[in-house]
Amino acid sequence: MISGWGGRSGLTNSNRGLLRHVLAVDYDNLAKQLTRKLGSSDLATEALNETFLRLENVSEAKPVGSPKGYLFRIAVNIATDRRREENRRLSSREVDTLLEIADESPDPAQIAEARSEVEAFKQAIAELPDRRQRIVLGVLVEGTSSTELAARFGVSVRTVEIEVKRALEHGALRLKRKLTQRFGPRPRKPSKA
Repeated sequence: MISGWGGRSGLTNSNRGLLRHVLAVDYDNLAKQLTRKLGSSDLATEALNETFLRLENVSEAKPVGSPKGYLFRIAVNIATDRRREENRRLSSREVDTLLEIADESPDPAQIAEARSEVEAFKQAIAELPDRRQRIVLGVLVEGTSSTELAARFGVSVRTVEIEVKRALEHGALRLKRKLTQRFGPRPRKPSKA
């Protein structure tokens, strides 16, 4: 037991009171030990200061056997948590780099223009004959294969491809866009002779 500790000094013999007393009396020695362990006097001081604050939550259920060792472990754990937290934070250089990345998301004007184009394309599709509408929606919306659509409508695969091509040509015309050919066989690469 620490000299001067006990009922005669007017203090209660509680874990919280004992630990606060040991921390106050042996603060410099604990700070030196922590500095050696952590390699930073600033981190040691911060850890000890937070240790004092955490003593408010110490349980009174079981007496602390080694108050100095207990305080040292709390301070080391606090310092370890702080280092982990610091490692998770981005450096100012990393933040600057992230801020320099261009925002590729569309602005409100681009969103409005895209919505307008979608509506115009829907209108263009609505102008098509019924079978052509159902075929192009089957391909574009449902992702149905040309073979499945040919079987569904009782036509050849070639007829399905022509219907899709005509629907897309109509949509491109209504949107005043150039249609890029995406159907049919892909061009062959020249063979090495």
